[in-house]
Amino acid sequence: RKGGALPQMCRPFRFFLGGPIGSGRQWMPWIHIDDLIGAIMFLIERDDLKGVFNGVAPDLVRGKDFFRMLGRSLNRPSWLRVPASILKLVLGDMAEELFLKGQRVIPKRLLGSGYAFRHPDLGPALEDILTGSADE
Repeated sequence: RKGGALPQMCRPFRFFLGGPIGSGRQWMPWIHIDDLIGAIMFLIERDDLKGVFNGVAPDLVRGKDFFRMLGRSLNRPSWLRVPASILKLVLGDMAEELFLKGQRVIPKRLLGSGYAFRHPDLGPALEDILTGSADE
């Protein structure tokens, strides 16, 4: 709730100015902090698991859906799209990599190894974090 990108994403919504970034079609990988810590602990405890694991939730969402659910969790509309041209003007080439391109990342190895996500779906995960019931 207090770290990462989420507080910055919430800020415009608090002023009723939130909405998708760019086209909203880009994939937005995300993970609840409880699951990130849980997955790390799971992998530390398993000597048989080696290599790269994607630290993302299994619920794949596009930007427009992410921001719609974020607005719903904050009881705010998600209507004001941030144009890609504005981001490119402000951030240059970084805009593409940070916000506009997106990546469709799946936690295939993590799921295949038996890790059970506590917060696999975005809507309930956002509710948990934003209502203050998530551990601080």
